[in-house]
Amino acid sequence: SWNLVGRSKKMHRVFDLVAQVAASNTTVLIRGESGTGKELVAGAIHSRSKRQGRSFVKVNCAALPETIIESELFGHERGAFTGAIARRKGRFELAAGGTIFLDEIGDLSSTTQVKLLRVLQEREFERVGGMETLRTDVRVIAATNRDLEAMIATGKFREDLYYRLNVFPLHLPPLRDRRTDILLLTDVFIEKYNRVHRKSVRRASTPAIDMLMAYHWPGNVRELENCIERAVLMSTDDVLHGHLLPPTLQTAEASGTGFHGTLKEHLAEVEKSLLLDALKSTRGNM
Repeated sequence: SWNLVGRSKKMHRVFDLVAQVAASNTTVLIRGESGTGKELVAGAIHSRSKRQGRSFVKVNCAALPETIIESELFGHERGAFTGAIARRKGRFELAAGGTIFLDEIGDLSSTTQVKLLRVLQEREFERVGGMETLRTDVRVIAATNRDLEAMIATGKFREDLYYRLNVFPLHLPPLRDRRTDILLLTDVFIEKYNRVHRKSVRRASTPAIDMLMAYHWPGNVRELENCIERAVLMSTDDVLHGHLLPPTLQTAEASGTGFHGTLKEHLAEVEKSLLLDALKSTRGNM
């Protein structure tokens, strides 16, 4: 998987840390922007650990509403709440003997943070609506793209939980800080999507390479993968051309659309694109 693709110094450092920590039961906190491959690194740690034959259970803490997350993590008893028609095991029970990966840990509510802290400290929990205390043997790997230190300062994240999670911090660099890996990853993705879409793209053209190298990749490796899949899918010969890449990558030089006009017109264009960007990020809410 592409998390282990990289020749850059920063990625070699990541590989070294994964190798160091994998064999232990140490709690790992993976930090990094969205799309850098945190889940894949968690999988790499699990697959190199003594728990490799056991469950690797993933939980996205941001994707689940607060009312459901506790029941997801710790399970619930029959009748614990409306709709709880049967006892249900939570992810900590399902991960017994294996590894649990808690993604977007910064999005947990304060009550769930307390319960998670107890699991990390005491290795025990109760199901929602239950009295029986359950013991757990699970390795915890957490990940976040949030600034947890800033959240602690504003009281949104518990400091004691932070220290329990941050036993072995592992930082994943953004793609713009490991540019030497862009072409390597591009080749990996071309090969992957040739197989998926039954295409025969052999290489990327020089203008396409220039565009890939010049772009700042805010969505990181995930964004690069999506771009390459789209380009491979649309290609009509064995070359990945620059015009197949999305408009965000099209520079004025590459597409021959450099701006010619008055300063006033230029500023109006810039202002318009800033406003459109703002509307996109607020999903149209003015």
